[in-house]
Amino acid sequence: MKRIISSLSAFILVLLTVLPFIPVASAGDYSHLKGTEINVYNWGEYISDGSEGSLDVNKEFEKETGIKVNYSMYETNEDMYNKIKGGGANYDVVIPSDYMIARMIDEGLLEKIDFSNIPNYSNILDEYKNLYFDPKNEYSVPYNVGMVGIIYNTKMVEGTPDSWSIMWDEKYKDEVLQFNNPRDAFGVAQKYLGISLNTTDSEEWHRAYDKLKEQKPLVSSYVMDDVFNKMEGGEAAIAAYYAGDYLTMVENNPDLAFFYPKEGTNIFVDSMCIPVGCQNKEAAELYINYMLRGDIALANAEYICYASPNRAVLENEEYSFVDNEILYPAEEDKPPTEYFHNLEPETLMLMTSLWDNLKIEGNDDKSIYIGLISFTVIAAGFAIFRTVRKRKRESMY
Repeated sequence: MKRIISSLSAFILVLLTVLPFIPVASAGDYSHLKGTEINVYNWGEYISDGSEGSLDVNKEFEKETGIKVNYSMYETNEDMYNKIKGGGANYDVVIPSDYMIARMIDEGLLEKIDFSNIPNYSNILDEYKNLYFDPKNEYSVPYNVGMVGIIYNTKMVEGTPDSWSIMWDEKYKDEVLQFNNPRDAFGVAQKYLGISLNTTDSEEWHRAYDKLKEQKPLVSSYVMDDVFNKMEGGEAAIAAYYAGDYLTMVENNPDLAFFYPKEGTNIFVDSMCIPVGCQNKEAAELYINYMLRGDIALANAEYICYASPNRAVLENEEYSFVDNEILYPAEEDKPPTEYFHNLEPETLMLMTSLWDNLKIEGNDDKSIYIGLISFTVIAAGFAIFRTVRKRKRESMY
């Protein structure tokens, strides 16, 4: 009898262990969706795509369901928002960050998700549910978690830095990379100055602007996805960027190192959402459920190198990053963190205006002046050509 009970207990234990990884495609029959399509809009470098021996999760989804995935990428939350807001394209699944999700909910740009079609939502850890940007868990499903820090080249940077101040160090003129989006770039300056990322004080936004303006002569480039080539290739010494992406870069350049600045940083949750006007909501929910499945979530976590909010990943013995101190720092090693929140319209307008000024004001890029001179010369030449041709025609008559 004891053997039977022991065997039964062992069987139950094994079942509980593997259950999160058993494919659960949908709460119901989805055969009628075969031959349809979904449009997925995601960040660049943000899905396991079959390269370097990884699983191509979109191809696998197509194979399992017969639903074609039209996959496209963006570089910033703002790029994605402008595309959705402008109505120039229809997407079925998008993956914004927390503050942008809050904004899109407020503006009626997202559909409520039918969670009866997302049984794998049970894999999401409780700490990533009921977050401020979607307190009732109606519009979003967590995809990845991360924090912002500084990547630096140990062959080009002296000592072991621990502060945002290194991005303002004159020694590294023309070797600094800054974010090419306003929220993250201002976030760097705000944390350095001890200002809240969500301040509504216009004077504090101007202080952060002045700090970015002070930094501008040291900046080699304002970057997003191009940070990979520049840091991996040793073209820059320092870059503010997302922790998960550092783990991808260091595989290609072991001279790189990373730290979270002591002044604090931004923490974020990127989540899967369904935009209003999507063409295939049922298939979109099937795709979201698929992305939460243990084996698929693990493939993404291993390839993307971001922290996972998925229990099935964290409890999988094959997950190589479970003890990674950058993705999952011990409590005593965690920097002070703050989420971005959706800003009031007046503050958004101020941030956008200051960002535009920063990118334009004092721009000594010679290519701008060369372009203006070239345009003037071409325009003058065309005017002369038209005048000469007109005179020739007149002389013919």
